[in-house]
Amino acid sequence: MAKQNINLNGKTILVTGSPGFIGANLVLRLLRELTGGTVVSLDNMNDYYDPALKEYRLRLIEQAAQTSPVRHVFVKGSIADKALVDALFAEHHFDVVVNLAAQAGVRYSIDHPDVYIESNLIGFYNLLEACRHNPVEHLVYASSSSVYGGNKKVPFSTDDKVDNPVSLYAATKKSNELLAHAYAKLYNIPSTGLRFFTVYGPAGRPDMFYYSATQKLVAGKTIQIFNYGDMRRDFTYIDDIVEGVYRVMRGAPEKRTGEDGLPLPPYAVYNIGGGQPENLLDFIRTLQEELVRAKVLPEDYDFAGHRELVGMQAGDVPVTYADAAALEQDYGFTPNIGIREGLRAFATWYRDYYNV
Repeated sequence: MAKQNINLNGKTILVTGSPGFIGANLVLRLLRELTGGTVVSLDNMNDYYDPALKEYRLRLIEQAAQTSPVRHVFVKGSIADKALVDALFAEHHFDVVVNLAAQAGVRYSIDHPDVYIESNLIGFYNLLEACRHNPVEHLVYASSSSVYGGNKKVPFSTDDKVDNPVSLYAATKKSNELLAHAYAKLYNIPSTGLRFFTVYGPAGRPDMFYYSATQKLVAGKTIQIFNYGDMRRDFTYIDDIVEGVYRVMRGAPEKRTGEDGLPLPPYAVYNIGGGQPENLLDFIRTLQEELVRAKVLPEDYDFAGHRELVGMQAGDVPVTYADAAALEQDYGFTPNIGIREGLRAFATWYRDYYNV
């Protein structure tokens, strides 16, 4: 796809969902890479998981900002607050917007549907409206591999139909893509959706399996392994995700006019995944080895006695597997950090953060 190159230096960038996991790491990258400009972080700091982790990430950002030529502004608030979103756009005149704010988690959506509608639909609509009335060079937003639902064909390609979501979370993410396409067509807003595949790494989300399993093992509890371990996931390390987002930010879909004289929607969607699905049992074995290596767990830990094979969870799927050829073709990047390296970094961070 033809792209309009964007020099991010000196630009004003909004990153929603910072200091969430991906958002915080992206802001740290921007503070490190850019030679000027302003980055505004927006997050409501909710308690979906331990807010202390978000506060920790925010401290890392604030420390990095002290020695960065980039100005950083943190705003505590929700993208579902239309007045706040409109005020921020009016004040800062953003050049690039990266929406990583969302209520995450497949399983949580079964018991708490209202927060998904508020954040993932109303919040995203507010951002689209703000981009409509305050034109931006590029809107980048998080979608999810969950949009592929129960698709049997693997690897998952962005050319596949994604009309069969198996969770409300997945349905809201597919809705984001549809809304973005409509706004790209109607108002010529360059937008790119990114379907992330099972992101993991240091200071990640405690509700993700690798993190919650570690906490349970440390506490001597039993971990449940779904679908009796017959699961494959395209685990993608956080640095690979951030590299993909950073590259995409700098290449917006080009504005073009169709044969009818009307704008062709400057719209694109990409997978960001390693393209190497790992068997869940292999992933767990690697995690256990790295937790022992980092001295988070003792060498004689009884792993077999602390795990239970159980059936499939509602809303879950047995395989996620990305076809990321388009990302490689258009941006010259394919995630390449393996689970050994990634889980080693996580285990070392966990030891230091929790002072194990």
